Amino acid sequence: MKNQLIIICLLGWGIMSCGRTERKNVDFEEWGKYWFQGKAEISSFDLVQYRYGEAREGEAVLIFVTEDFSRKNQVKLDEPEKAGRDKISVLKLNQTRDFVTGIYPYHMMLSAFTPTKEKSYGIKFTASSQEWCGQTFSQLNKKGEESYSGKLFSYFEKEGDASFSVSGVMEDDLWNLIRINPSEIPLGNVNMLPSLLYQRLSHSEFKAESAFIQIEKLSENRSQLELKYSSGIRTLKIIFEHDFPFQILEWEEIQNRSNGEKEITQAKRKAVTVVDYWKRNKVEDEFLRRELRLKY
Repeated sequence: MKNQLIIICLLGWGIMSCGRTERKNVDFEEWGKYWFQGKAEISSFDLVQYRYGEAREGEAVLIFVTEDFSRKNQVKLDEPEKAGRDKISVLKLNQTRDFVTGIYPYHMMLSAFTPTKEKSYGIKFTASSQEWCGQTFSQLNKKGEESYSGKLFSYFEKEGDASFSVSGVMEDDLWNLIRINPSEIPLGNVNMLPSLLYQRLSHSEFKAESAFIQIEKLSENRSQLELKYSSGIRTLKIIFEHDFPFQILEWEEIQNRSNGEKEITQAKRKAVTVVDYWKRNKVEDEFLRRELRLKY
């Protein structure tokens, strides 16, 4: 019986025991009133994205929503009421970026899945990029406390179809941790895995880098997370509301080129709404896009 219990407890990532640790600094009664109401929060942003050495105007969207997830398969559950111990609540971020380079457009999307109540880093991350040259897709699945197995599918010969393993904290997890509670973010020196979107645009190798994270209060209502890589090549700044629900207001990615120039990608919020968007798929629902001031 004891061995059977151990097997049951090790389902999923293979790392968690029956005595799963819950997040201690989150008021889940207040948190749940916002996040468990059966709706998503959608924010639209004016985007300035650097690509090929030039600033491109575009648009970004952040969609945050809670879902019932499968520990074992790391996918959204179709019938969560039947899943038993396999069910875990996650906060999902879908981030999209759309911009044009010369004649052809870029369509990029990142997804991050982070446990809500259980104290854990994100359990799955995916990113895709489509442009007229071709498309790529990458996915990381959690296999240990801070370790992931990954796959990359790319039309580039040098990258090809590849499998790999990496360890570290995912940069793409920081967005969800802010929304759960900024106190959940690891501060100070961190072994950090750069964003999947950055990896796609830079075609850099999947590997962790030494980085430093700090959070400072900018004003009565605004705080800023700053992530600075020790290589000096890149810095990420995310500005968010100081109080719950910690909405994200803008962000900035600074890349230092070898010639001393800085490429600064920026996004500033223009609208936000809370809606069950998956039910709003009729022509008459298109007014919601106008309310979000969406162009793409």
